[in-house]
Amino acid sequence: MQPESDILIVGGGPAAMTAALYSLRSGRSVKMIEKENFGGQIADSPRVENFPSLKSISGLEFSSNLFDQVTSIGAEFELDEIQSIGTNADGFEAIGKSGNYAARSIILATGVKHRRLNIEGEDRYLGHGVSYCAVCDGPFYAGKSVMVIGDANTALQYAILLAAQCPHVDVVTLFDKFFADEVLIKGLKSLQNVTITQNMSSLSFNGDGKKLASVSFLNTLTKEKKDFPTAAAFVAIGQLPDNERFAPLVELKKGFIVTDESMATKTPGIFACGDCRDKKIRQLTTACGDGAIAALSASTYVFNQLHK
Repeated sequence: MQPESDILIVGGGPAAMTAALYSLRSGRSVKMIEKENFGGQIADSPRVENFPSLKSISGLEFSSNLFDQVTSIGAEFELDEIQSIGTNADGFEAIGKSGNYAARSIILATGVKHRRLNIEGEDRYLGHGVSYCAVCDGPFYAGKSVMVIGDANTALQYAILLAAQCPHVDVVTLFDKFFADEVLIKGLKSLQNVTITQNMSSLSFNGDGKKLASVSFLNTLTKEKKDFPTAAAFVAIGQLPDNERFAPLVELKKGFIVTDESMATKTPGIFACGDCRDKKIRQLTTACGDGAIAALSASTYVFNQLHK
């Protein structure tokens, strides 16, 4: 199968679209494959105020602007779910549910999904009090009492961050201990405006249909139900990568793709960027930075392949 494009990008979030932008500006033909909707998780954010030069913009508008930008300069796109990737004489072939796609280089930008509680009201109040990112959405609730649900490093980091700008932070955990670094545990327990409640199983997010007002829990020991009034609940119970299908060609670490600083994987010609790769910081700006690096690296790879 002859290559249809120089660079095939698997994903449709900010990392993927930034990779498309830089690839196109490097003179490469690009096709993006996304299984759901272009935009990624940031499209669900009501406001983005931590992206340089943009004082405030909705996540949906940010994503739409980026999509319009890359398609206006030549990016092709398909809605399909890539099942696997193989090699051929001219590069790579991605096998999708609806079709196959050949390219000289591939950039994986599949992102992650936040692990959800899957309780009543979670979808209804997402973006209206329920959030999975305190760095992104915490400043919108400065001066209000909020909650963090979770017991590992990210949850404690969120709680410490929020405690600096909110009068009170409830930290609610399912188990009777934290699964976090000791320095974070000590730091959290030293804060006077943080209340820790353990052995609580989440039941529902409650409100007036427009914004969150409280979260209901069941005490796993006493079986008593308790409602926690709160302006916002930050859910930090983990992230789920979706990269196992690429395991034959990339190294995975806890499900995340291992790359070097040029975003290269263990297979020459395959790159990865954004939240799907193994790294410490997952933010909109770092996703875009990854995308730019991956695109420039892939473009150089394609040039070298064409001029061997």
